Amino acid sequence: MSALLQLTSVSQAYNGKPVVDAMSFNLADGEIACLLGSSGCGKTTVLRCIAGFEPLLGGEIRLNGECIASVGLSKPAHLREVGMVFQDYALFPHLDVAANVGFGLRALSDGERRARVGQMLEVVGLATLAAAYPHELSGGQQQRVALARALAPRPRLLLLDEPFSNLDVDLRQRLSHEVRAILKEQGMTAIMVTHDQQEAFAMADKVGVMHQGRLQQWAAPYELYHQPASRYVADFIGQGAFVPAVISGAQCVTLEVGEYCSLQPLPYPPGEQVDVLLRPDDVVHDDLSPLTALVKSKIFMGSEFMYTLQLASGQQVLAQVPSHHNHAIGEPIGIRLELDHLIAFRRG
Repeated sequence: MSALLQLTSVSQAYNGKPVVDAMSFNLADGEIACLLGSSGCGKTTVLRCIAGFEPLLGGEIRLNGECIASVGLSKPAHLREVGMVFQDYALFPHLDVAANVGFGLRALSDGERRARVGQMLEVVGLATLAAAYPHELSGGQQQRVALARALAPRPRLLLLDEPFSNLDVDLRQRLSHEVRAILKEQGMTAIMVTHDQQEAFAMADKVGVMHQGRLQQWAAPYELYHQPASRYVADFIGQGAFVPAVISGAQCVTLEVGEYCSLQPLPYPPGEQVDVLLRPDDVVHDDLSPLTALVKSKIFMGSEFMYTLQLASGQQVLAQVPSHHNHAIGEPIGIRLELDHLIAFRRG
């Protein structure tokens, strides 16, 4: 797939303080991406630069091959063919749903506008609410109206700024799946900003992890989880514990619980001290295993427990265990490691 959006060394600063630092990535036509990071990492600023709301301090942005922003150049926001869904939806309270969706279609004839509005309300499942006003809608319905309004002018690129943050957890999860399906059905290229990992994984083909204005890794969710490019990404994505180990061969490490080998060579010489990341799904409960660990705490999560386990050295790890294995705190249980993806970093 060809790149629809290209950011090359994009930088921005507020009051002399860098907010986005030399950020580069490509987004293919039809892909959905998420910029993921904690508050203040610069992710919303990137979105605003792409939309045309912020000038660039450095670098350039290209959309469909055209330079839309660089130092001293900024194509007006309304000419960029970029749609945006805001965090607070920004619906017009005095307009009904149909008028909100059709707001950006004033260049069309009345008949064309009505047809496009009707089509978009069908797409988002709100055809029966065309005459309703925003205050009469639920949060999820308002979010759908905002999405329909952004899609109606047929933008080349859609930007979503934490669109689910005002919704409860269950609705967020459901809508993230539904919005992804709508965007894919429409063939839309999109970038969403979020601080919620599960939301990013549910929505995105590519996820960019940001920290202090820098892009730490740009990859598919599976790769981020199993092949993190840095210790920061490994620590930020998912859950887990770093345990000390020593490189014992080109593809092997020795932990206190034994030697484990990777399918890929490790970038450290034998004898190097490293920390190995153990995810909760790497630690498997096995009553027949001679290796045991003490249950230090547990969290009931419905279909499973999240156990905190203590090894003989005192090192603690997490284990994700089906909930019919209900063990008492202080009880030793058998475990084994399944390290299909061996993630190791030099001990700092």
